[in-house]
Amino acid sequence: MKLLVTGGAGYVGSVCAARLVESGHDVVVLDDLSTGHADAVPDGARLVEAGIDEAIGDVLAAGFDGAGFDGVLHFAAKSLVGESMQDPAKYWQGNVVTSLRLLDAMREHGTPRLVFSSTAATYGEPDEVPIAETAPTRPTNTYGATKLAIDHAITSYAAAHGLAAVSLRYFNVAGAYGRFGERHGVETHLIPIVLQVAMGRRERVQVYGDDWPTDDGTCVRDYIHVVDLADAHLRALAHAAAGEHRIYNLGNGMGFSVRQVVEACREVTGHPIPADVAPRRAGDPAVLVASSERARTELGWKPERVDLAGIVRDAWDFTRAQQGA
Repeated sequence: MKLLVTGGAGYVGSVCAARLVESGHDVVVLDDLSTGHADAVPDGARLVEAGIDEAIGDVLAAGFDGAGFDGVLHFAAKSLVGESMQDPAKYWQGNVVTSLRLLDAMREHGTPRLVFSSTAATYGEPDEVPIAETAPTRPTNTYGATKLAIDHAITSYAAAHGLAAVSLRYFNVAGAYGRFGERHGVETHLIPIVLQVAMGRRERVQVYGDDWPTDDGTCVRDYIHVVDLADAHLRALAHAAAGEHRIYNLGNGMGFSVRQVVEACREVTGHPIPADVAPRRAGDPAVLVASSERARTELGWKPERVDLAGIVRDAWDFTRAQQGA
């Protein structure tokens, strides 16, 4: 297929673009490089350095070598939870408005398929875990609210215009795929933060509470390897059905505690990684784990890279390579 990957120079988007190229698809990456990296665009994919607002109509009109695109995989988004609360306009404009422009351009140019990289933050603080797709959507931050709004818009466009759409909701992505990995200007994710301590870029890591109702007293979170996540996007693309918007939660089938993550990083890096216990953060649930049963049943997808040490090792290899270690 001829595919457009928005945000394909970012972490998840670049891995997905690489897997698409390896699978024989023709890929164009649309990315303004505000948070992505040109060298993260895989060989064999074309980069259009521009934002959705300014270029989506022209890119879809041009197609790939004159032929229209068969689908779009939409990763481009603002994704810092804290920033979304401090500057909500940036997120409503940067996530929702740009996605509406994407949907309108797809309708205008007859692009039939969309896979949207959504988030399990749409559920907010769940009543039950693992979280199923039937759980109430009650986002607790602007970022999650914008992603939920986009999901609602996709549902409307699928019903009205025959769009074949799939949204994938997930929590924490980790690991790396060769030269494609996580390198954010502002890092908020636990595994790369802990690995920064091992690299000497931070002195220590903070553990927010050790008195949670979990086995070791620290919060439990769902982690999914970035390659498993990318493969889910490829499966979603193949299973998209005209006039339907399907939503799937993705997880590794189990959660890992903050203490387990720190210990795995110590084991993999050989660094002691000092950790201080800090007060709980307001709004942090004790456990966040997504159910993947629907994705297993309908997409035939299941995570293959579920070993925490293996996930950390891939991230560590990428981190050291980036630093020339």
